[in-house]
Amino acid sequence: MTDEHGPGRVTAEFREVYGTEPGGVWAAPGRVNLIGEHTDYNDGFVMPLALPHTCLAAASPRTDGVLRLHSGDVPGGAVELRVEELSPVAGGAGGGDRGGWAAYPAGVVWALREAGLLTGGAGGADLHFESTVPTGAGLSSSAALEVVTATALNDLYGLGLTPPRIAQLCQRAENAFVGVPCGIMDQMASACCTEGHALFLDARDLTQRQVPFDLAAEGLRLLVVDTRVKHELGDGAYASRRAACEAAARALGVRALRDVPFEGLDATLAELERLGCDAATRRRVRHVVTEDRRVEEVIQRLDAGDTRSIGPVLTAGHASCRDDFEISCAELDLVVETANAAGALGTRMTGGGFGGSAIVLVEEADADAVSKAVTEAFGAAGHRAPRIFPAVPSAGARRL
Repeated sequence: MTDEHGPGRVTAEFREVYGTEPGGVWAAPGRVNLIGEHTDYNDGFVMPLALPHTCLAAASPRTDGVLRLHSGDVPGGAVELRVEELSPVAGGAGGGDRGGWAAYPAGVVWALREAGLLTGGAGGADLHFESTVPTGAGLSSSAALEVVTATALNDLYGLGLTPPRIAQLCQRAENAFVGVPCGIMDQMASACCTEGHALFLDARDLTQRQVPFDLAAEGLRLLVVDTRVKHELGDGAYASRRAACEAAARALGVRALRDVPFEGLDATLAELERLGCDAATRRRVRHVVTEDRRVEEVIQRLDAGDTRSIGPVLTAGHASCRDDFEISCAELDLVVETANAAGALGTRMTGGGFGGSAIVLVEEADADAVSKAVTEAFGAAGHRAPRIFPAVPSAGARRL
């Protein structure tokens, strides 16, 4: 973490905004997902890792039930709210008086209060945020903002929450308050990841395992390619994918698509057709079931110490996201095609889709050449230059 983005600067900015010293400074990271896309809300498996990019929060408690929120990344003064008046409003984001970004931390405070964790005047706070997690890049900038808020309030008010419980409350904030029907992966990654590891997570029961993922020691690098194409998960496309998956599960009489066995997938798809499910819904099911299997393949290969062999599994995952779940875009497809042609071991989109970022597994010696090829391909296609940086598995939320 640089001096330009660290506790000293955030403390000074808190002091400038609020005129007092903060009670502390906390950090929560963004994430990339190695494999397991749109499987979390289907009770399936995911494998994210935390990025070194973080959202920082300087915070102090208040005893008057007032919540003041200020961001160093958004022009304007502090947003002032009353904790007791926080409530979800149709359309998400709490309506026009709450502002887009402020709905995320406000929603966390609402979720904590709804859970009976903040009573009386508790829950009021002054918070100042600053983030290096790219927004709209599919790297969970919103989850980092939520998790850093909950982590700070957990410490300030002695709530005794575990990282998984923090993640659950943050997911509730995003689902019910902001209005985005996300799964649990992003918040769990931000709250629970550890340095040097990927997080193997069962989204049904939240059991997790930290899987060693030291690419540098193996002469490998994982690149993130931010296409700079902004995605908006609240625009209905994400919600429609989730609704299709849930409808298919109901038709099949299972709790979630996680319960559809890979070995019987063809029979399941035939049954869905017999039940009148359209071709698009059947493709969604095929993606989820095969993607869960790909997560299991990756974990087996990593456990066997054969990291290079996960490359083709990543590329297969992209094809499924593109063709069956239909959440890719021209820029993401261009990254995959170009990087693999330039010698990458495997490439795929990561995150919710419709823009955002791709990940590229490369030999360390090939990283610069692959990056150059992707940048040149974007230029030739008339796209904005992508932002490319290494994904270094980093620590989850913490007090600094």
